[in-house]
Amino acid sequence: MNDYQIRLTAANGEIRAFIASTRDTVNTAASLHQTSPVMSAALGRLLTATVMMGTMLKDDKDMITAGIRADGPAGGLLATADRHGHVKGYVGNPIADVPKRPDGKLNVGGVIGKGRLTVSKDMGSREPYNSTVALRSGEIAEDFTYYFAQSEQIPSAVALGVLVDVDYSIRQAGGLIVQLMPGASEATIAYLEEKLQDLGALTDRFDAGQTPEALAEDLFGEIGYQLLEQTPLSWQCNCSRDKTEKALIAIGRKELSTLLAQDGKADLECHFCTASYHFSADDLQALIDSLPPDPPALD
Repeated sequence: MNDYQIRLTAANGEIRAFIASTRDTVNTAASLHQTSPVMSAALGRLLTATVMMGTMLKDDKDMITAGIRADGPAGGLLATADRHGHVKGYVGNPIADVPKRPDGKLNVGGVIGKGRLTVSKDMGSREPYNSTVALRSGEIAEDFTYYFAQSEQIPSAVALGVLVDVDYSIRQAGGLIVQLMPGASEATIAYLEEKLQDLGALTDRFDAGQTPEALAEDLFGEIGYQLLEQTPLSWQCNCSRDKTEKALIAIGRKELSTLLAQDGKADLECHFCTASYHFSADDLQALIDSLPPDPPALD
């Protein structure tokens, strides 16, 4: 089944939740970037959290970007998503590796290290919203939980999981975001805390054949819930030769002329999907010729 997310409310609107299955999306990212198992897990968790948060955006052109800058060998991670379930991302060091944790799990926190999580929301004509919080553990789910509490003042629980198979493909991946709405009762809070304590690993549930809908029933069936929306999720990079050409034009006639004289060509690679765009000497000359002459220098 293709990746998708369900959105729901529970306990008469006191809870809202998002449950996503993202195996294909994460597998595409891992294949494109040739990531080590622990980096597949790190990138997959970030992609899953970001694409889920993207569906919370209001307008069609809104975008969200989540980036991690830290001192571990991962070298930083970044993901960006729109409100339609499309996401892309990359890592600084795709082959970074560290020993597994004592419990045998991939050590995502160890490969990321200490640093910061920054979330940026581009909402069209309005000023972008930017918020940065310190990483709590580097395991990513806990860091997003802390982000929601500190930056958006929304009590939230975030669970993210990526199960890497023996051939380095992605066996399972997904995420859960549960949020308490203002006025949630103590009984609802206590119920949710108990259910989340018994949740276990999301990837174990998906690997056993559980769907997001079945997980919703397990978590919220006793208090009543309403499925509101199902959203397809997918990897999508919107780079193109035309956009790359515009980026070259933006550096100006002088820089393009220097590039032509020194290298005789330009090869640019998309950080997100690794697509390569080659511009020959003739291509660069055509770009230079399309630009007006630089203004004379002032004395």
